[in-house]
Order: sequence, then C-alpha cells, then structure tokens
Amino acid sequence: MFYSLAADALLIVHLLFILFVVLGALLVMKWRWLIYLHLPTVFWGILIEFNHWICPLTPWENSLRQTAGEASYNSGFIEHYLLPLIYPAKLNYDIQILLGSLVIIVNLSLYLLLALKIKRGS
Repeated sequence: MFYSLAADALLIVHLLFILFVVLGALLVMKWRWLIYLHLPTVFWGILIEFNHWICPLTPWENSLRQTAGEASYNSGFIEHYLLPLIYPAKLNYDIQILLGSLVIIVNLSLYLLLALKIKRGS
C-alpha cells in the first residue's frame, strides 16, 4: 500500500512539475524570485522533449509500482498519462518536438509579458 501511494504521489509531483515547466512564468509574474527555479526547469523540459529522453521520475515511479505489485509502463510520463488525454495516436518524435516548441513559445510569451510589466513599473 505504501509503495502504491508513493507512486501516486510521485505521479502528482511529476504532473505539477510539467505544469510548472509550461506555466511557471505566470507564477514568476507574482513572485519574481521563482525565475531562478523556473528557467532551469524549462531548460530541462525542453531537453527532455527535444532529445526524446525519459524523465528520471518515470523509472522511479515504475519501480515503486512494481514494488507495490502493480503494472509499470515502458513509455514516458507524457506518453503514458497525458497523451491519451490529448492525442489519439502514440507519442512520437515529431509530437515531442511540437511539445518542446510549445514550451518555448508559451514561456517566451509569458516572459515577454513579464518584461513589459516590469518596464511599465507594475
């Protein structure tokens, strides 16, 4: 039971990390010191997507699930959990490039808004 709960908790942390990568600049607008945490996570997220790597949290979650006697999965977090919600087909390299590009576009846009806000003195 403990390992199953730990795997579920890690799944939630993983999802929150992804949300922070994509939308963390919104938090930076409120708490500017978060930029020092956000930019490295954005860089990591882009590297993961562009290089077709599996995030280290995925094997850790799988290990916890196996220890709990549950089924694990061989794909990455996005392909296993999020892709079925967003895309009907399997995750492939082209989709990962698209996802990585979206991370760049969303964050550049949000940081541009932040820069404009700072310039205006808000």
